[in-house]
Amino acid sequence: MAMRYTDEFHRDAVRIATSSGLTRPKVASDLGVGLSTLYKWLQKHQHDDLMSGPHEDVEKENTRLRKEVRLLREEREVLKKATIH
Repeated sequence: MAMRYTDEFHRDAVRIATSSGLTRPKVASDLGVGLSTLYKWLQKHQHDDLMSGPHEDVEKENTRLRKEVRLLREEREVLKKATIH
């Protein structure tokens, strides 16, 4: 009898296959699914938003990083002026 996997498992497998840097055969082997099954899931879920779910942490991190970039740019400008004079 064929194993039944949840849609959540499918999406997690697709996310791992597309973002982990591992080969597709390695991902399939690690997850215990057939390579053809993994490819079928990749086709089925290729247009899904794999980052679905709460984005609050991502927004906080983006805000923090924008602030850090702004500070680093200001520091760079100060250092440029110091080397010119």
